[in-house]
Amino acid sequence: ADCRYTCHQECRSLIQLDCRRPGQLSPESTLLPPHSQNVTPTVEEEKPEPPTVQEIKQKIEKYNAKVTNCLLMKLNDDGTYTGFIKVHLKLRRPVTVPAGIRPQSIYDALKEVNLADMTDKRTSFYLPLDAIKQLHISSTTTVSEVIQGLLKKFMVVDNPQKFALFKEMRKDGQVLFQKLPLTEYPLYLRLLAGPDTDALSFVLKENETGEVEWDAFSIPELQNFLMILDREEKDKIQQVQRKYEKFKQRLQQTLKEAKGKPG
Repeated sequence: ADCRYTCHQECRSLIQLDCRRPGQLSPESTLLPPHSQNVTPTVEEEKPEPPTVQEIKQKIEKYNAKVTNCLLMKLNDDGTYTGFIKVHLKLRRPVTVPAGIRPQSIYDALKEVNLADMTDKRTSFYLPLDAIKQLHISSTTTVSEVIQGLLKKFMVVDNPQKFALFKEMRKDGQVLFQKLPLTEYPLYLRLLAGPDTDALSFVLKENETGEVEWDAFSIPELQNFLMILDREEKDKIQQVQRKYEKFKQRLQQTLKEAKGKPG
């Protein structure tokens, strides 16, 4: 009512304003009642009707006709379908993995053996930038399950909430990224876009939420971050020193050449 703060009606109960004034009982008392003119009403978006089995069948046939490799989609009797997606790993922070554990074998994968549970020792390292992992998933597989599956394949024991799956699109020479909700179905997006990875590709990145939740990281991870920041700081200092040293040399050379000449 005083500061003209605007919020969605559904968010009203979560708002805590720090605008206490003499005579007011609480900051919350400054919030206007629901349905007031200062509150943005919630707009209900019309959700499209889910495609029928016949429509899915037609889309899959159209998709498979464009596939140039063996990564076809297959329609099941129950209306679900399976296929392949490729995920680019673009992680710039180190990940935490169990120390001293051999790579996962096919036997371990079939038996669903979690090698990370066999030791409490942890180590951190950088995954190769822009590595590509191919996954065979179902139309019912969500983004959340894709992230968890990727972490399991690389034996990463970090909290899955630290990561997010993005869709990458190329349009008019620009690369656009959009974060996918955890309940989205990547295989359906792949089906709609077709097999061309220039039209759509999936990228696993850090979940940038604005404010870093440091409590979610382990002590070794935090120590690694400090080491990285220290190295980056030293590199930056050296860059600045080289820049001004070069500038100083040019000034001295100019002064030397101009010696004895009128200014």
